[in-house]
Amino acid sequence: MKKSGMFCLLVLLSIQVIAGIPVSKTAEAFLSDLKQSKPSIILADGSKADAATAIVSRIWKGNLCALSVKNTSGKPLAIREVIVFDFNHGLDANTPIYGESFQKLGQIGGTLAKPEDWGSYSDRAHYKIPEPEGMRTAYGMLTLQPQQADRLLVATTSCNRFISRFSFDAKRLRISMDCENLVLKPGETWNLEEFMAIAGPDREKLYDQLTQAIAVHHPRLVFKPIPMGWCSWVCFGPKVTAKNVSDNTDWIAKNLPELKYVQIDDGYQPWMGDWLETGTAFGGGVANVLKEIKAKKLEPAIWVAPFIASPQSKLFKEHPDWMVKDETGKPMRSDKVGFGGWRQGPWYALDGTHPEVQRYFTALFKTMREKWGCTYFKLDANYWGAIHGGVHYDKSATRIEAYRRGMEAIRKGAGDAFLLGCNHPIWGSLGLIHGSRSSMDITHGWESFASIGKENLLRSWQNGRFWWNDPDCILLTNGGANGVMDNAGNFTADKDTKPAIPENEFLFHAASIYATGGLLLSGDNLPAISPEHLVILKKLIPPTGVAARFENEKFEIGTTVLKSETVYSVFNWGNTVAKRTIQLPAGKYRLTNKFTGKLIGIYQKAYVINDMAGRSGMLITAKKVSSQ
Repeated sequence: MKKSGMFCLLVLLSIQVIAGIPVSKTAEAFLSDLKQSKPSIILADGSKADAATAIVSRIWKGNLCALSVKNTSGKPLAIREVIVFDFNHGLDANTPIYGESFQKLGQIGGTLAKPEDWGSYSDRAHYKIPEPEGMRTAYGMLTLQPQQADRLLVATTSCNRFISRFSFDAKRLRISMDCENLVLKPGETWNLEEFMAIAGPDREKLYDQLTQAIAVHHPRLVFKPIPMGWCSWVCFGPKVTAKNVSDNTDWIAKNLPELKYVQIDDGYQPWMGDWLETGTAFGGGVANVLKEIKAKKLEPAIWVAPFIASPQSKLFKEHPDWMVKDETGKPMRSDKVGFGGWRQGPWYALDGTHPEVQRYFTALFKTMREKWGCTYFKLDANYWGAIHGGVHYDKSATRIEAYRRGMEAIRKGAGDAFLLGCNHPIWGSLGLIHGSRSSMDITHGWESFASIGKENLLRSWQNGRFWWNDPDCILLTNGGANGVMDNAGNFTADKDTKPAIPENEFLFHAASIYATGGLLLSGDNLPAISPEHLVILKKLIPPTGVAARFENEKFEIGTTVLKSETVYSVFNWGNTVAKRTIQLPAGKYRLTNKFTGKLIGIYQKAYVINDMAGRSGMLITAKKVSSQ
């Protein structure tokens, strides 16, 4: 081995020893190869820049690496991307992976050789975000599991300007920063995003280290207590009426005032973009409905999609210059580069770099906060604020900067209100929101309960670390809106065509919501909830704020450690009876079924469930028994 390579390896090993993390030989080799790999710069025409034209700097400090690129030539350079690491990873092709998507509707799993699109809608297929060299790509972070007790995590710990891309196949890992063909002036240096590479056997401890590093660049926006409330979408869809809201507000005020945020979802506005305009909904205006919520001592909450405008909207007709442009200088239709929107489209995207757009955002949310009294904003379709393929007012800005500038203007207007990101860039939203929707929209039925449950649990490690996760609504009735359109523009099945949901599936769904530790929002028409299911809903109040910790991504047994008790979230994702074994800490424990309140018994070392029903979930509370 060359001396420089040996030095790099020793540095990486010393980093891990300092961190107290045992490192396998596989991880040692991976980290060494990563550090010794050569960076490169790809120009807008696809050619590579040589050392006389531009250079990439990589300065390591512990397991963090500061990255930058400098134009060393005498002419401006249009840079497509900077490849900061590119090497043969040396891992088995069957190595399991998990990576984040650019936007919240997608996740990537499977193995290096056979990656799988997890989540609901992928970046590459649905949103048509180009992948470097056609290689499967994660954004912001990627984890790899070479062996059962051996994990690698590579990530960027900042996302101020450039989105990081982790592209891979069975042999190669290519880590790059998307520079979007922006121009680097002669002698100019761009600071890229900070990079981290760590290894160890415990996924949660690796996530803890990543969180701490991210907090340096993007301090978490703290909001307490965790919001609880009700949302109109699943039960009423875009045809929600003032009476629908009033009936549920009255019920909540009388029976469950802990659900204090009453959130009116999509449907109150005449067109996307015309958020303050009078439409046909609610008798010609939503402001009075919000005031009635406040009068009942609950908190008005509202859905807004600030970065989009329908072509029919007053906003688009009066301010086409506010939109992200195409190469001809005209407003760019989003369906020309990707997904055009799920309702009232094809949408146009507002340009967060435009000073007038920023002033508009601040004024809009100031009105909704101060005049309408809204203390909770569900910000949807945020992905369009960071849409690819467009031209911005500020020609030097990336799409990440456009989104972040727009969000800062929104935060300024919203004041002390809770901001929930939905259909948003995941890494691009760090430090900008209080809450993050961690899944696709929930619908009534097992297929949705299982797929949405998996999406949420794959991201539950983010809860309490970056923000509060929103696992979407808890559903405990069989009824829902007819023909509700999901985030991909697909209509969900009508309520009358779906069979009744069996109790075991409701319990699975409720347990998965609890295990996230995040927001609690009811999506039911609450006057119709049964007394038995009202009991289940009350068992979830208040949210713990603590995500259950799982050994692996099978998500069979999760552990939530609270001050006075430990709660085990137990799942059977299959269709047939299964066995589950809960390993207990030292001592004796009184185990109780949290949903029913029934005593299971006193156990030590382990509790075995021999015949757990298929498609079911349980919450088991464990309290240590005094030795006296």
